[in-house]
Amino acid sequence: MPAYKSIVILTGAGVSAESGVDTFRDKDGIWSKVDYRDVATPEGFIRDAARVHEFYNQRRRGMARVNPNAAHAALARLEREFSGSVLLVTQNIDDLHERAGSTKLIHMHGELGKALCQACEQRSPWSKDMSALSQCPACGAVGYLRPDVVWFGEMPYQMDRIYAALADCDLFVSIGTSGNVYPAAGFVEEARLNGAHTVELNLEPSDGHSSFNEIVLGKATEIVPAFVARMLTAR
Repeated sequence: MPAYKSIVILTGAGVSAESGVDTFRDKDGIWSKVDYRDVATPEGFIRDAARVHEFYNQRRRGMARVNPNAAHAALARLEREFSGSVLLVTQNIDDLHERAGSTKLIHMHGELGKALCQACEQRSPWSKDMSALSQCPACGAVGYLRPDVVWFGEMPYQMDRIYAALADCDLFVSIGTSGNVYPAAGFVEEARLNGAHTVELNLEPSDGHSSFNEIVLGKATEIVPAFVARMLTAR
């Protein structure tokens, strides 16, 4: 394997699935049971904020029962031991990457463990249930909090920083993502246009698998640690 200097890694639901975190788009995923328009759009929140709050309260409670797996740990190891730069961009709203030790991380779809105040626009850590009676820790306003999660129709976070990293990297790795959610699905082409080698690590080929130079299929807890070990051996 060539020696790389700058790596951008995109992770999706497949990385956390083996920790017991529910996926969204699989055949039996969350969106097969719940209409996303009711719980993951600004319009749904306006229509029935209590329902949206309870949906995310349940997911927040569930996070307390799961732990990082070997894939999360391997990516944290790569960040620690790789001699070049590593940026981890995740579509996941859980905190398993952080709990495994990753620090150079962008949550492009927000974080389940944060609240966004629509009065002062500040983000605050949030681990308990949220409701229309919740008070903003930053400004004290009541009734303005929402989950700090990017909903359908909203712009993902830190896109300028992500595109700058894609333009500069020489290796792009996509792990555990379906490849059908934009703008993340277009990252591989962005990296390729700038000359990066592209690798997909996935349980099965993504919708955009033909854009990758290299594909490794298998369980994330097996193929991600093996890939990281190979990267670090090739230094």
